[in-house]
Amino acid sequence: MRVFVTGATGFVGSAVVKELRAAGHQVLGLARSDAAAAALKAAGAQVHLGSIEDLQSLRDGASDVDGVIHTAFNHDFSKYVENCAADRHVIAALGSVLIGTDRPLVITTGMTFLAEGRLGTEHDAPPPSVLGPPRSATEEATTALVSQQIRAMVVRLPQVHDPLKQGFISFLIALAREKGIAAYVGEGLQRWPAVHVSDAAVLYRLALEKGVAGHRYHAVHDQGVALRDIAACIGQGLKLPVVSVTPEKAAEHFGWLAPFVAMDIPASSALTRAELGWNPSRPSLLSDLGQFAFA
Repeated sequence: MRVFVTGATGFVGSAVVKELRAAGHQVLGLARSDAAAAALKAAGAQVHLGSIEDLQSLRDGASDVDGVIHTAFNHDFSKYVENCAADRHVIAALGSVLIGTDRPLVITTGMTFLAEGRLGTEHDAPPPSVLGPPRSATEEATTALVSQQIRAMVVRLPQVHDPLKQGFISFLIALAREKGIAAYVGEGLQRWPAVHVSDAAVLYRLALEKGVAGHRYHAVHDQGVALRDIAACIGQGLKLPVVSVTPEKAAEHFGWLAPFVAMDIPASSALTRAELGWNPSRPSLLSDLGQFAFA
């Protein structure tokens, strides 16, 4: 297959490109700069110049391929609501050139809207975005495409990691350096699901090859890693004390991260594994965090 990949030079997207190439697929990667174009060429991919802000460039990229994987997202969390709304338009643009075809569109979303305190599954629909969770807009846009008979589906990403990069936890590491402590909230029993980036890339490929329209796939290896254990690894790596912050003081210490560190959102991938034959096998989050170069 010839596959158009957005976010093709990002942490997840570059792993997806590598996985697709290893499986024999051709890749057309979205690049907004000369540096990104050079990285894609070095990875054996073709280059499509454009950006997620240029919707026509997305339509052009998706119009002459056999499938699309959308991993790009603006991670400026000071504009999180606006970025989630923008993703709705990106998805609509990508889907507009797939109407009347069976070409797959694999769309990335997260897990922060899952119900807290219980094991989330692929059957769990997100709350409407108008009620609060901005990231629900991505799945609403996907559902709209499915209603137009487009073979669109979502991959829900948890905390994504490898020994060199730590996804969302990178913000906690930076905060620990700034504050001089590695902190967690309360007893630190809040659980985050996680996956190694290479395992996530395999799931994207499997969804592309045999995913079903409207289905949700969970890229989850670790069902739930306690925030206290994450903080302990950060403290050990940075040689900082590990400290509990009361819920009342969480906003003061964590700032914009406070709502996220308060979340207890363990998740299962049992249905994903059964349907697609996905079998994550790379190291766990805590294993990779233990090998992380904190210096």
